[in-house]
Amino acid sequence: MTSINQTLFEKSQQLIPGGVNSPVRAFRSVGGTPIFFKKGSGSKLWDVDGKEYIDYINSWGPMIVGHAHPEVTQAVQEVVANSLSFGAPTGLELEMAVLINKLVPSMEQVRLVSSGTEATMSAIRVARGFTGRNKLVKFEGCYHGHSDALLVKAGSGLLTFGKSNELGVPSSAGVPAEVAAHTLTLEYNNTQQLKDMFSKIGDEIACVILEPVVGNMNLIVPHPEFLQTLRELCTQHGAVLVFDEVMTGFRVALGGAQALYNIKPDMTTLGKVIGGGLPVGAFGGRKDIMQRLAPLGPVYQAGTLSGNPVAVTAGLATLKLIQAPDFHAKLAAQTKKLVDGLIAAAKEAGVVFSAQSVGGMFGLYFSEKCPTSFAEVMLSNKENFNKFFHLMLDAGVYFGPSAFEAGFVSAAHSDADITFTLEVARKAFSALAKN
Repeated sequence: MTSINQTLFEKSQQLIPGGVNSPVRAFRSVGGTPIFFKKGSGSKLWDVDGKEYIDYINSWGPMIVGHAHPEVTQAVQEVVANSLSFGAPTGLELEMAVLINKLVPSMEQVRLVSSGTEATMSAIRVARGFTGRNKLVKFEGCYHGHSDALLVKAGSGLLTFGKSNELGVPSSAGVPAEVAAHTLTLEYNNTQQLKDMFSKIGDEIACVILEPVVGNMNLIVPHPEFLQTLRELCTQHGAVLVFDEVMTGFRVALGGAQALYNIKPDMTTLGKVIGGGLPVGAFGGRKDIMQRLAPLGPVYQAGTLSGNPVAVTAGLATLKLIQAPDFHAKLAAQTKKLVDGLIAAAKEAGVVFSAQSVGGMFGLYFSEKCPTSFAEVMLSNKENFNKFFHLMLDAGVYFGPSAFEAGFVSAAHSDADITFTLEVARKAFSALAKN
């Protein structure tokens, strides 16, 4: 009998390109039919066929307190009664700005938007307007949303679908080469390459943007000297350092990766967790930079639904919950318990595998050691990942459907969830070892 999942996917492909509204959902990399979900609660999801899964995607990060947390849903229900949108200022926007400034002090001024892509795109425009320079530096395998200038050697779904990853070449059709020409791409964690570039053209660089902990070519941890050198070079040459903390913000630590590594960027972009599952993004930074924005300055940025009261309310409720004592310590410990258990299970089965975690994020790699760069990520055994993914999915454990995406644990993941996951993983690794 055909499943409801299969029926929905077949119908969706007739009206929606690829049958999905974001490419990484398509299962093209791992094969099979995408899962259509109808309900989430805590650490669990249920699909339209009624099957239950332990969720390690968490809507790609936002559901840090778990699905349908009662305090978050109650707050949203209460504010919905007042109207879904005003297109005008609300006190909620100020409340969010105050809280962001408190938790991420480098963001002296903040502007709310509706997505992470919008946040990074706007931050780069402000940085260019502030410096009067055009050149943008990013790192291969880092994904900062789908605006044209950032789709060069990009990660996330662009890796999954095998698009061009040559230096200086757009990763997507539809991006003019002239736009890509202003984007310089370096190797992540390559400190010497960074020094060489700044020594040649440092005074031409408007900004450098990076994921301080990468989550879009799987999880890559930065070398401390890499981040420190980057901060020093940007200061020396007057380039704006932008930390894309859309994924890491409030997830690897309460103050984000910049608090974890004690590096103060000039600008920061946020998303995911600050919306609690609804579309909210933010960018902010030094006051002198942010005041280049309209209506104060010449850099234009606008959004009809920016600071939407319902979305901001969900974010505020979530941010309130994650400030509980030891919240992030417990989240990190639970994530490490998962990672350590998977490493032990793979070793027991004799499968080449490695894994690591930072806060509530984790990376799984079918390689001998955890990668530190794009090139090393690409050497992992993608075929083994795909087999492992389906073995886990069939048993009710939902990991990201790509070898190039980080995973996420929420505060709702219990010891029982971890124990079940590891029991299933032992069987999956054993099956891999026999093939």
